[in-house]
Amino acid sequence: MKEQIIVVFRYVDAYGFVKECFFGFIHVVDTAALTLKKGLYSLLSQHCLDIQNIQWQGYDGASNMRGMWNGLQVLNLNDCLYAYYIHCFAHCLQLALVKVSKQVVPINGFFLKLLLVIKTTYSSCKSNEQLKVVNANEIARLIDLEELETGSGLNQIDTLQRPVETCWSSHFRLVSSLLRMFSSTVEVLLNIIDDAANGEHQVEAESAHDGLTSFEFVFILHLEKETMEITDKLCQVLQNQSQDILNAMHLLSSTKALIQKFRDDGWDGLLTIVISFCENHCIVILDMNACYVGRRGRACNQQDNITIEHHYRVDIFYAAIDSQLQKLNHRFNEDAMELLRLSSALEPREALKSFRSSDLCLLVKNFYL
Repeated sequence: MKEQIIVVFRYVDAYGFVKECFFGFIHVVDTAALTLKKGLYSLLSQHCLDIQNIQWQGYDGASNMRGMWNGLQVLNLNDCLYAYYIHCFAHCLQLALVKVSKQVVPINGFFLKLLLVIKTTYSSCKSNEQLKVVNANEIARLIDLEELETGSGLNQIDTLQRPVETCWSSHFRLVSSLLRMFSSTVEVLLNIIDDAANGEHQVEAESAHDGLTSFEFVFILHLEKETMEITDKLCQVLQNQSQDILNAMHLLSSTKALIQKFRDDGWDGLLTIVISFCENHCIVILDMNACYVGRRGRACNQQDNITIEHHYRVDIFYAAIDSQLQKLNHRFNEDAMELLRLSSALEPREALKSFRSSDLCLLVKNFYL
């Protein structure tokens, strides 16, 4: 029950090898940026380490750490002019994507329903085993109909896992597995409803089933699958132990370009896939040209006469993708990208083939006067 700072040093030794080691804990009375700065400086001074020798600082994305005006990184930068703050790329990406899911109301509601589906489906060992059996039978049926390819490693029995907020890849795996196991999950929820021993379990199972089999849920399920598939490769690359900075930044730019392309050209294809999926799973398809009526008692007061297509296209499809792009641009700012790009000119591998005198001149001019 104590507030602590964990200090880790990263440095280059006399032989040119990068070292990273745990240095110590610092107990602090609160997490105000000034308090954290005093604690950090106190620890360094105890070991006769000069503050001016700090060349880089990295923290999480909390406002007291990364704040542009009063954050710890700015306070340190005032004393150490070249101690630039770089937030972990993988963590930046997770925060950007998770934050987006909470800002767009329908997307946030989708993830709440998704958690209810997982909770209800795995409410007991019986339902868990039932899901595996139903899924295995469904795979066998599709193989008999020659709708699934067969081969080594294919058609494994899936499970639905609870997503981890700080690991966006877990969200992608969950969404992908739910799409593969959709029929099996619906069947298990119906069995839970029929076998429910009390009203509470029955109500939960009915709510999960109704949410799962709604057009909006299926639409957002496919939307999230498409966008997560674009960002998943970037997620994996940014979590590599050995990181090629230039490759990571190139992949980041490519990812943003692909997301933008999906926004510009992906609506028609996505809607076609969703409608086909709904037809195959007997889910009611909405009339896109019908008037959209808001929920929660807003129908009588609704001023805008908009169609259902407008709601799904503008309020969900565009809103989700635009928020994602905005967050990615905010989290991965141009200054940090430029600093890392120019610093890569110092890469010693392959006999200094990456050495570029023009980039080193720009590095000095822009960052190390």
